[in-house]
Amino acid sequence: MPRIAFCITELYIGGAERALCELATRLDKNKFDVVVYSLQRRPADDAQSCVPMLEQAGIPVFFLDMKGPRSFFSGLFKLRCLLSERRPDLFLSFLFHANFLGRLAAWSVGVEHVLSGIRVAEKRNRWHLTLDRWTSRLVEKYVCVSESVAEFSATVGGLPRSKLVVIPNAVEVRKFRNALKADLTGNRASTKSRKAIYVGRIDDQKGVDRLLDLAITWLAGSPVFWELLIVGDGPKQAELTDQWLRREFDVVRPWIHLLGWRGDVPELLAASDLFVLPSHWEGMPNVVLQAMAAGLPIVSTPVEGVSELLGDLAEEQVADFDNWAERLEKVPEISGLGELNRQRATDFFSWERIVSTYEALFGSILEKNEPK
Repeated sequence: MPRIAFCITELYIGGAERALCELATRLDKNKFDVVVYSLQRRPADDAQSCVPMLEQAGIPVFFLDMKGPRSFFSGLFKLRCLLSERRPDLFLSFLFHANFLGRLAAWSVGVEHVLSGIRVAEKRNRWHLTLDRWTSRLVEKYVCVSESVAEFSATVGGLPRSKLVVIPNAVEVRKFRNALKADLTGNRASTKSRKAIYVGRIDDQKGVDRLLDLAITWLAGSPVFWELLIVGDGPKQAELTDQWLRREFDVVRPWIHLLGWRGDVPELLAASDLFVLPSHWEGMPNVVLQAMAAGLPIVSTPVEGVSELLGDLAEEQVADFDNWAERLEKVPEISGLGELNRQRATDFFSWERIVSTYEALFGSILEKNEPK
């Protein structure tokens, strides 16, 4: 049975982390023997970790306990030893640090097939692109999460187009369709308002600061009573809180709720009327798929992957941020838009469909080694 090794930077709950775990646990166990490696240590809180999901599926998980750049060589040595013991037939990594260190380790111990997953159009750290390009000869295939990420990887990243394949994200629609509405009264939210929700990291990439600034005029000037839910944490959490506390937010502050990290995202989406994504760049945001599965209309910036998720429905839901004020009022009123989003998620982005695509890719690569 072919041995598949997955590698990722960490296993705290996030879009890429959850995608890797869903894929690892859903692969046909009669066809593939799976193991997962994480560069960082095991998350301390299982509630914020993907590890229990893997362990419940009986998948071995190994942690390299890396703590930063200074542990690069010790991490490389540990991963080389682990790979040497297990001798996987195919190695697939997600996220830059796991991609870079993982391909070096896998190549150095003679893993036959080395694949790297590209989950985002990297516009912040251009040196990531340089290192990817310099080590591209070690990679057999790059699995890009969207066509726009593949195009970026070829034209900006300089990766060979012949090595790029596209397999999108997926979502378990039933989980979001059947979720009960979260009770937000404990967060001082009104029972009479419409709810717009952002879910994701609080990070420069995500543009939550400009969403907050827009809320000053939008919430105060809307003829409809809206409240804004901001769900997530990250490196800019303190700055966002300071921004929210400024004097200019005095009027609208009761209508903006900074909820931090939450483990009940399906329920929060079920309690909302509109999903907003103000990102500067993306890959193919899982949270948009989740909002689609929850049956929500969406207002998003035209970042990578979103138009591919929404298809023909993108024109009504994607706009430059300068045009958001109108969209925030218009989109929720379009009859049936949320249900059309859910149907598209069901038809094109089910886990059964995406796992089948991965299995076909793995099969086609591994067949090259089979005796004729």
